[in-house]
Amino acid sequence: MFGVKRPLNDIAIVCSLLFASVSVSQELSGAQDCYLDGWRHPLQCERIPVGEGDSKVELAVFVSPALDKAEREPLYLLAGGPGQAASDLVPLLNKFRKINQNHAIVMVDRRGTGLSRPFNCGIDRHTPMDLTLISRELEQCYLQQANFANSLSSRQAVEDLEAVRKHLNHNRISLWGGSWGTRTALLYQQWYPNSLKALVLDAVAPIDTKVFLSAAAAESALQILMRDCQFDPTCSEFGNWRKVLDDLLSQWSESMAIDFRDPLTGETMKYPMSRWVLQNTIRTALYSPEAAAQLPFAIQQAGLGNYNPLAGIAGLFPDSAVGMSLGLTLSIACAEELSRITDEEISADTSNTFVGNAFLEIFERGCEVWPVADRHYAKPQLRDHPVLLISGEADPITPPKYAEKQLGYLANKQHLIIASGGHINSMRGCVPRLIKEFLDSPEEELQKTCVNKIQRPPFMSGIYGPEIMPDITPTAENEELKEKVL
Repeated sequence: MFGVKRPLNDIAIVCSLLFASVSVSQELSGAQDCYLDGWRHPLQCERIPVGEGDSKVELAVFVSPALDKAEREPLYLLAGGPGQAASDLVPLLNKFRKINQNHAIVMVDRRGTGLSRPFNCGIDRHTPMDLTLISRELEQCYLQQANFANSLSSRQAVEDLEAVRKHLNHNRISLWGGSWGTRTALLYQQWYPNSLKALVLDAVAPIDTKVFLSAAAAESALQILMRDCQFDPTCSEFGNWRKVLDDLLSQWSESMAIDFRDPLTGETMKYPMSRWVLQNTIRTALYSPEAAAQLPFAIQQAGLGNYNPLAGIAGLFPDSAVGMSLGLTLSIACAEELSRITDEEISADTSNTFVGNAFLEIFERGCEVWPVADRHYAKPQLRDHPVLLISGEADPITPPKYAEKQLGYLANKQHLIIASGGHINSMRGCVPRLIKEFLDSPEEELQKTCVNKIQRPPFMSGIYGPEIMPDITPTAENEELKEKVL
């Protein structure tokens, strides 16, 4: 969830899921047809006013009607971030076409995102990657809209979602949440259980899990990549590229950064790449199996002084800097996540990892100038709605263990784990079909064996891309190494 002249406006891209620019054919006011980039069919769209005073917003609501008259309950799509607009998820409709046959699909841009008064703070691809400068920009942004910043919360998002459900005259609904959207979905389940039929949670962020502590998860994802590379005849030829990465990060200097070219123009970058940016570039690549499959070759080449393949990976994430509403991101992250993380937890999470504190520091610095009040969640209560959990084995921020071990309050759940999968897997292989089967018959156990056929994309073997990947059957040795990694 992905052009940037520099690979990272990291506050934006590290939280992102799917990216799609929104182009609405006309102003939304009352139910009418409109179009979003990434989906060729008309949507039923309208604005719904919520809030008062400084927090007043007209929510942008997009509905893809069910094709069958005998439709089932609607499916609402909840975006991640926090800070991504639900309308950015419209490409999912292409994979959810069969679901849309008998389920209307609803997308609501939450307050501060998309077409619902976006709270962007002016940080974009042209902003120098200097944390001190970025902090100053964010401080001015907060001071200009302090009341709005303090009004934003997960509770508010859930209340708005419930208001939309009532406005659209929907009885019970089902929710699909991706990444941070799973947190919103779980909170909706806690607060409005009678409005809910079923949940599909992809890349699960449990209510009581501190998901911004993600350095260890990113390290685990990198080690799984190393495992898969070791047993791949092409990738294994790159040798100990992990040591090359460690040396690269430990020795990174401005003189080396000068040789790191702009991925779009091939010219010297106006602002040399900092070490923390490089760390987050590697981390972000792990979100996508397609990008991760390029890392071993790119890192091996970087060790030889050729940074172009690594710059190319950085260029895989165009528009990421404008894909998030950073004001909303900080209002939620600072109040609901950073406020409950201790220094001891940070030290334990970041120790012996390639990313260290490079990801979390962005938010720590941002929260210093974003003084929203702390908000705490109540202890989750037991719920028995049918829930389908989806995890990528190599997810660098929401690993499978979150769904396996930290959702004891869900009494009726099934779990799909995609081998070597990254962050968000609802579009891969047979998963869309399994989601449809679950929504159509949520109390029935799914036949999940088809997910075993989903493979990591072929590793890049050279500047022209991957070789044809042979079928590598899992072995006992593979599985033993897998257990050691996890």
